[in-house]
Amino acid sequence: CFAMGKRSPYRGRDRFTTAAKQAGYPARSVFKLEEIDQKIPLVRKGGRYLDCGCRPGSWSVWIRRVAGADAALLGIDVEPCEGYPGTFLQLSVEDLTPDMVREHLGGPPDVVLSDMAPNTTGDRFGDHVRQIAIARRALEVATQTLAPGGAFVCKVFEGEDAPGFVDDVRKLFTTTKRIRPEAVRRESVELFVLGMGYRPA
Repeated sequence: CFAMGKRSPYRGRDRFTTAAKQAGYPARSVFKLEEIDQKIPLVRKGGRYLDCGCRPGSWSVWIRRVAGADAALLGIDVEPCEGYPGTFLQLSVEDLTPDMVREHLGGPPDVVLSDMAPNTTGDRFGDHVRQIAIARRALEVATQTLAPGGAFVCKVFEGEDAPGFVDDVRKLFTTTKRIRPEAVRRESVELFVLGMGYRPA
């Protein structure tokens, strides 16, 4: 697997795309999660994982490889995700219920992940507002389903509403981090917010 902490043998803007294809992943986004996990270990052998907005499946394929065959993995997306390495539900996160999550995972997830984003329009502020709304829904799902002590990983677009979202995560978890992985494209405004040690109300 491609080592994020070392000098890449791939040159140019698309070296992550090349590396993903060679490693058998559907998309370069896998290296974002891999780097996050290297900095803050989230995925372990076994466990239960909920991947929101899982298509095309790179995060889930990586989790399956790391967590092993005994891990419970549930992915949701509004678009089909062929060859998903776990249980896949084609639906909107708005329609996902805690009962669905627990039923398909066999209990509460240890990690809730969201790489969800709206279809961007070029209106940077509008895209930011829509993305933060999606992130808040992912956080709501996490608070409704996570096991105590669990973790949350969520994409956000930088902008004026991002600090408020980070504050909301901070109130619910013992540790909060903001990470911008190397695999994020230079022109992108995305970063990832991590919450570790979920504290149910």
